[in-house]
Amino acid sequence: MTAIDPQSLDAEAREARRARLFTRINKADNWFQVLGLAWITPILRAAAGDNPRAQMKEIWRLLMVPVLAILAFLVLWGTLAPKVQTSLGAIPGPAAVWTEAVNLHADAKAKAEKESKHYERVEARNQRFIDKGQPEKVKNIPYTGSPSYYQQIWTSIKTVFFGFLIGSAIAIPLGILAGLSPYANAAINPLVQIFKPVSPLAWLPIVTMVVSALYATNDGLFSKSFLVSAITVTLCSLWPTLINTSLGVASIDKDLISVSKVLKMNTWTKITKLVLPSALPLIFTGLRLSLGVGWMVLIAAEMLAQNPGLGKFVWDEFQNGSSQSLAKIIVAVLTIGIIGFLLDRVMYALQSLFTFSNNR
Repeated sequence: MTAIDPQSLDAEAREARRARLFTRINKADNWFQVLGLAWITPILRAAAGDNPRAQMKEIWRLLMVPVLAILAFLVLWGTLAPKVQTSLGAIPGPAAVWTEAVNLHADAKAKAEKESKHYERVEARNQRFIDKGQPEKVKNIPYTGSPSYYQQIWTSIKTVFFGFLIGSAIAIPLGILAGLSPYANAAINPLVQIFKPVSPLAWLPIVTMVVSALYATNDGLFSKSFLVSAITVTLCSLWPTLINTSLGVASIDKDLISVSKVLKMNTWTKITKLVLPSALPLIFTGLRLSLGVGWMVLIAAEMLAQNPGLGKFVWDEFQNGSSQSLAKIIVAVLTIGIIGFLLDRVMYALQSLFTFSNNR
């Protein structure tokens, strides 16, 4: 009987553990790609002993090159900014912008505390009237202080998603209809080509007048300024989703359409079981483009509609004209860019969950 070598068993066990480790790293890599953190994968592979030299090249490409590019941009910005003089003084450099970002954070915390104390006082006041047996004097007194920077960010995010969801609810059914029917496509395509290039600045006066006419009071669920901004986002952002949905539906394999006819599928079953699963990758591509367009449009809409979001913050600082205004505007610009990136990553994460597309 041949004796079993303990060392060979240990080697096999180590190889099995190593294989399981690399399997987990490869699975995690899918989410790192979604989150824009692809540089983590080569670090993990190098730590696990997978060809460290090759992995260092990947780390250099995915992490070090972008970091060096950002540092070069900051150095160039810090060097050239003081040389550009405006009516409000020199363009602020990275240090001044960071200072204003810290100040905005501190101001937001102070406003949150002030709002919390206000509602504590209101609650105490109402409780006193209840204790005295005077419930009719109980009032819900709203806080009337100016919104903080974080509240304005949240307002912008709510507005863009509201407009984006309305646009998607319109664009996806129309895109499916245009993709399935050449007659519907012939009817819809001219309208798409006419209205797709229209600027949000052209839509805004029309939307403002329509909302003012139909939404007489400002006491409803949404304020007028919110609706104006959201509907403008809808009108400008639905086109990429409509076009990509139509293209995705029209490009479905004709054999599958023939099979649906043989099986005598009704329209609803055909759309849910055949059309949507096949067209989802292009539909999500359209949704990602629409959300990006909507986020860009929103800032201009908020400036003119005076909806208390990031656009209004930028406009107010421009009108303010203080020595810190330029730095605050640049903070807002960087915030807009970072949020735009995060919104795209959210949409790509959803695309990865519902489709098998590798497009990024």
